[in-house]
Amino acid sequence: MAVTADETAELGLEPAEWLTRIQTQSRRQAHDYVRERCDEQFTGREEGALALTALPEFVAGGKFLRPAFAYVGWSCGRAGDDRALRAVASLELLHCFALAQDDVMDASSLRRGRPALRTALAQWHRRQRWQGSPNRFGDSAATLFGDLFLVWAEQMLRESGVGAKELGRAWPHYDAMRTELAVGQLADLVNDAGAAPSWASVVDVIRRKSGNYTVRRPLEFGAAMAGCDAEVIACLGRYGGLLGEAFQFRDDVLGVFGDPEVTGKPVGEDLRERKATSLVVLASDLADHAQSRALRELARLEVVDADAIARWQRLIVDTGAPDRMELLIAQRVTRALAAIDAAVIPPHSREALVLLAAQCTERVR
Repeated sequence: MAVTADETAELGLEPAEWLTRIQTQSRRQAHDYVRERCDEQFTGREEGALALTALPEFVAGGKFLRPAFAYVGWSCGRAGDDRALRAVASLELLHCFALAQDDVMDASSLRRGRPALRTALAQWHRRQRWQGSPNRFGDSAATLFGDLFLVWAEQMLRESGVGAKELGRAWPHYDAMRTELAVGQLADLVNDAGAAPSWASVVDVIRRKSGNYTVRRPLEFGAAMAGCDAEVIACLGRYGGLLGEAFQFRDDVLGVFGDPEVTGKPVGEDLRERKATSLVVLASDLADHAQSRALRELARLEVVDADAIARWQRLIVDTGAPDRMELLIAQRVTRALAAIDAAVIPPHSREALVLLAAQCTERVR
């Protein structure tokens, strides 16, 4: 059963325990739903073993941040409800769609410390000794499975049991979440492919592709579904927008300096892929003439090996960009927390939002 924010006090649950319970229950809901859909669509088919193995496992590996934010948003206006929990769990399937296709676009081999879906599917092709390119098969199948996740996400939401009136209030935020994700992803591709983007351009992409998608829209989605008033939704939106940017800034720092054991990706992955992330662009903006020349030379290398990554990392540190990024993260978190201080929401929901802010931006190196 879903546990409400008010009930946590009666049960003696701390906000961290409550959030863990939300994420655990959401994981079970999403995993079981995908397993059921796979059973319906693929049992008895040649491709069935592939889907039945890969898709539920892919879903279960997530952090379930978006369902957590959405359910905390719901708790700002309504008591705990298993139907609402199923509804917010559907957001993880939307995230699986995004990850599956993002890894294809980035040609990523790892996701969450394990083979990316495209990689696992290519390996499966090789084991079957099929004809054609395993990598092309992996990319194509991952794209199609991503499409299935997108369809199943909306289907799970519609079938959650939440009433039409409640869903009607949430649809605009759900649609904005999906649209901003796609538009932001396209802008990100343009930034990576074109000339060096400006800081303003990079932050705009972060705001649409990651910040709103990860924090703001899920919060608004849950709060609107619960019938929160416009003032509460606006405060949550301000918190979500600021925290979402801080979340992506932290992710970009980890993309250059993060421990592979923590990030699940090779060290310096963003540098190897020559991604125009916030940290990379900030370093370019802060660099002096000699540093700018060295950064351009590294970016033009045909092969970015471990030595090049180490030199690139040292150069970024020398520009002062990591220290500046820490300041930007701290500033946004402070402003985000100030936004919810102005909101009339249950104390335990507020405490959960404070805890989520720390979890999303913690310094893990």
